[in-house]
Amino acid sequence: MRPSTRAASGAPSSKWCAGAEPADASDPRRELLLGLLRSGLERVDGRRCVREALTEPAAAAAHVWLAAIGKAAESMALGAHEALGAVIERTLLIARDAPGAQFVAGAAVETLLGAHPVPDERSLIAGARLLAWVDALPPEAQPLFLISGGASSLVEVLQAGATLHELEELTRRGLAQGIAIGELNARRVALSRIKGGGLAARLRGRPARALFVSDVPQDDPRVIGSGLMGPSSSGADRVERRVVASVDDAVAAVAAAAAGLGLTVHAPARRFEGDAARLAARFAHELCLSSAQLCVWGGESTVQLPSQPGRGGRNQHLALAAARLLAGHADLMLLAAGTDGIDGVTEDAGALVDAESCARITLAELDADRCLQQADSARALAASGDLVHTGPTGTNVGDLVIGLKLPAAAARAVADRHGGARSRVL
Repeated sequence: MRPSTRAASGAPSSKWCAGAEPADASDPRRELLLGLLRSGLERVDGRRCVREALTEPAAAAAHVWLAAIGKAAESMALGAHEALGAVIERTLLIARDAPGAQFVAGAAVETLLGAHPVPDERSLIAGARLLAWVDALPPEAQPLFLISGGASSLVEVLQAGATLHELEELTRRGLAQGIAIGELNARRVALSRIKGGGLAARLRGRPARALFVSDVPQDDPRVIGSGLMGPSSSGADRVERRVVASVDDAVAAVAAAAAGLGLTVHAPARRFEGDAARLAARFAHELCLSSAQLCVWGGESTVQLPSQPGRGGRNQHLALAAARLLAGHADLMLLAAGTDGIDGVTEDAGALVDAESCARITLAELDADRCLQQADSARALAASGDLVHTGPTGTNVGDLVIGLKLPAAAARAVADRHGGARSRVL
């Protein structure tokens, strides 16, 4: 996976650009920011983090039954197979997309696809299979659960009397209204037999392990995946839980990589949350006033959608809102991206904007303010050549926003001074 910027997502650029000049791909600051994003993603890669957690001496096991659920399910399962090898007797994989050819089947591997971000019948089928899988655990089996964000939608077993339509509407309303993930997950729990500790209760007190790639505030297993493997809702609980990757890890990796290039860095410890447009104003203001050359923030924003939204996601919305404030500040750039490589219903991770982004949008005969009002940020950012595409990342820890305060010539000098670091980071 190598992040890149592009003019359009899934469509010919002429359809979107209408004559606009694309972003200057030769600007060394773009390469710098994309390289730093890659450093953050590599640090929280599900495959790596699970492999490292399971190669510790205390992780030795035999007769392992493995269930991986979420956007990072395939990556996490690969890490488990690399660490444990033949001791994994069965693997249940519940994901958004079909596994790639690189997945090593090992013993018995079963794959089901759920729906995301809105659950559908596939999610119910996957939920029923997960319950049956747990019930079929033989006495000698050691259950290992790998949970990542997206599990809330990908797998479900409804409470008696609850309907799929009710769950779908709850999810759609929550997404449209920009409800924070913790609150939305709490509402989902009320409809579920397996969320909120219901699945752990199904283990009936048998020992198990659960590793998490967290995309929620405070990295609480009771919230990750709506508590799919949170503490048991009833009876004994002997599940050992551990969060192996979070957005704080990604932020720290970006900050370390930037410091290694000789840049001064500001990385606030507190995660961001709330309205994307307001956060854009905050980040642009902090970047402009900061004495640091690079600012990096981690968290998750929200966007309240109009009745008929266009294309885009919260990171593209944030980037476009920030672009209006960066206009006239030639030394400023800002990148906003989802660590799962997916922003909203698009196949792009986010966007990287600069002082000329809005001018390029205007040349394409589009209006940035109107695109924001219509939640149509992808259209504007495709026209300006600012969309960031990573492809599948193998992780999902929330969002990264990276701001750079550096002239292009200084960025080129940084790259020249750190040839070795440039090859690793850029």
